[in-house]
Amino acid sequence: MADAGPDNVAQTARNRAKIAVFISGGGTNMAAILYASRLADAAYEIVLVASNMADAGGLELAQLEGIATFVHSHKGHSRANHDAAMEAAAKEAGADYLVLAGYMRILSDEFAQRWQGRILNIHPSLLPKYKGLNTFARAIEAGDSHAGASVHVVTPDLDAGEVLAQARVAIARDDTAETLGARVKLAEHQLYPRSIADYVSRGSDPGHLFARVRELALALPETHERTSHGSPGFRVGSEKTGKYFAYFSDRHHGSGHIALLVKTSGMDELLNLVESQPDTYYKPAFYGASGWVGVILNRPDADWDHIAEWLERSWRSVAPARLTKLIDAADMF
Repeated sequence: MADAGPDNVAQTARNRAKIAVFISGGGTNMAAILYASRLADAAYEIVLVASNMADAGGLELAQLEGIATFVHSHKGHSRANHDAAMEAAAKEAGADYLVLAGYMRILSDEFAQRWQGRILNIHPSLLPKYKGLNTFARAIEAGDSHAGASVHVVTPDLDAGEVLAQARVAIARDDTAETLGARVKLAEHQLYPRSIADYVSRGSDPGHLFARVRELALALPETHERTSHGSPGFRVGSEKTGKYFAYFSDRHHGSGHIALLVKTSGMDELLNLVESQPDTYYKPAFYGASGWVGVILNRPDADWDHIAEWLERSWRSVAPARLTKLIDAADMF
């Protein structure tokens, strides 16, 4: 059995993702998220509950439970100004993620883009069915056998982001929108906390991180995967003569990091990166002596566009000229 002593509990607390919850009403989903966050093995903690409505019932519960709250009415403000105030409060609270729980405001495209991949919402239908409002009445009218709820990533397009999880609820013959909605709400309270925990944990899940690295690496021309010294590696060229341009490292040699190892221009660049950005880069054991740098993946602010750029740069450093010319030509179009 794992040690549950004070040191381990403190370490778990430090590793929890910090979330801000936006609400507009009673906050029943917020309550479910809050109480799940108080469990010993919780993957997240709530650092702020914010609302556009001063009389939102969930604010009182948050205050009772010692959670910081923030209110900023949307009335008399442009969407951009209101979003800016809510965003500033979330940032000041140190939030890594935003969770919408009955927040009856559509976020501006710019807001959604700034927090891309870090905003979740729950929608009362089995997406992609019934985006928008009146979902239960629409499901009943259509003669569906089931309604339900979907947790999805928020994007500028309404209810169109990646669906992370769903809960199905059977529709009774005599259901109304109200009776069906009451049962779906119970399902939401089970679904949302678990989905949030799963999502915020992806950044420390080696399987998820490796899958993302693998997809990016193998998208480069003439690459293949091969294990080397116990680490998955990626090579460009033939099976016989290919050269490694990247490795995936899962806490190897006691580093504590899940990382992508890529080639730098040399030791000067490697040491400069590690010294100037220690939260992003480190010098890996064994590989570091040859100028490889570790790009830390298990961090909330991992920039996957930047990681893709590192992969292509490292690939270019060993790829045959005919391949680099090919990709340069493609980039021109």
